[in-house]
Amino acid sequence: MYSPQQQAVTVLGSTGSIGVSTLDVLERHPQRYSIFALTARERVEELAQQCRRFAPRFAVVADEEKAGRLQSMLAASDLQTEVLWGVEGLCQVAADSRVDTVMAAIVGAAGLRPTLAAVEAGKRVLLANKESLVMAGPVFTRALAASGAEMLPIDSEHNAIFQCLPQPCGSLEGAGVEKILLTGSGGPFRRHQLDDLHHVTPDEACAHPNWSMGRKISVDSATMMNKGLEFIEACLLFNARPEQIKVVVHPQSIIHSMVQYRDGSLLAQMGNPDMRTPIAHALAFPERIDSGVAALDLIAQGRLDFEAPDLRRFPCLRLAREAMAAGGSAPTVLNAANEVAVDAFLGGKLPFTGIPAVIEQVMDSVPAVELTGLDAVENADRQARALALKVLESA
Repeated sequence: MYSPQQQAVTVLGSTGSIGVSTLDVLERHPQRYSIFALTARERVEELAQQCRRFAPRFAVVADEEKAGRLQSMLAASDLQTEVLWGVEGLCQVAADSRVDTVMAAIVGAAGLRPTLAAVEAGKRVLLANKESLVMAGPVFTRALAASGAEMLPIDSEHNAIFQCLPQPCGSLEGAGVEKILLTGSGGPFRRHQLDDLHHVTPDEACAHPNWSMGRKISVDSATMMNKGLEFIEACLLFNARPEQIKVVVHPQSIIHSMVQYRDGSLLAQMGNPDMRTPIAHALAFPERIDSGVAALDLIAQGRLDFEAPDLRRFPCLRLAREAMAAGGSAPTVLNAANEVAVDAFLGGKLPFTGIPAVIEQVMDSVPAVELTGLDAVENADRQARALALKVLESA
């Protein structure tokens, strides 16, 4: 329930896995947090259940038809929650003056405008939507500087890096950092024969060995594009040069990332693979609160393994590095082409190995341009999506 006496939280993408985990953490601290707004794109029934449970001030869905359905459900439960729809509704509940914290957990490019609205309004933004930062890094950097907003990373890897750095951290060099080690599990196909990858199914790609996630991000983990996007995100979040970040495959997902210092120290943040840990950390920072996650039992865990990523198996990592090196709109194009390709794979219209092939063809065809503002970002995004669809039609 929304209360002005508590920290008011808007959860963008409340019916997704991050949103559900966020609500679990918030519910553990009812004296500390209140829920101002919840949003969902398609899952109207689930959003209605969340509204009955948490009684937010606002709820937002994709369009007017879904808004009417949700309003009818809430009226039957005698709830006073006001229903909004569309991008305008998302931006409204992200930027409202009564909101303190915004969980940005809408997957993909759809989260760009409301996340930016929260930043421009000076909120504490908990960033789980890495695609927004990848798409529009320079735009976000300028908006953060102008508004004084606080952006805290929710991806377990970036949250781990944040925890291993001194706060505040003016620069990596000034803090004595030599390298950031960005860990990734390697997904479900780390040991698959390369020739067999062409035939894997969406259900196989979505069967992550450690994490419970949505289907799109699960496919990204299987291709390691998720790690490629996180590589770009880490460069932007921590003002790091690409050569300062090394990707390390760590199949147990116990060490979430590490920071190597010039004195020989290597600091690691460890924990069970549960997103409630980084969510609780960012919600309460610099304090620590209960997340509901069990303590890590290292003796029961037994062993931790590490290896270098195989770029033949995971060409998306190479493509992400190339996009970051090109700069400008290249990461925007990378993300857009990936979203189209993953959607085609999940729809049975593209083989698994076709995902990086489509992305590379689009990146080779769309020149990188300077991102002068949000219009430039969205133009590059539209251009890349249109070309990716043409590539799919001709495949």
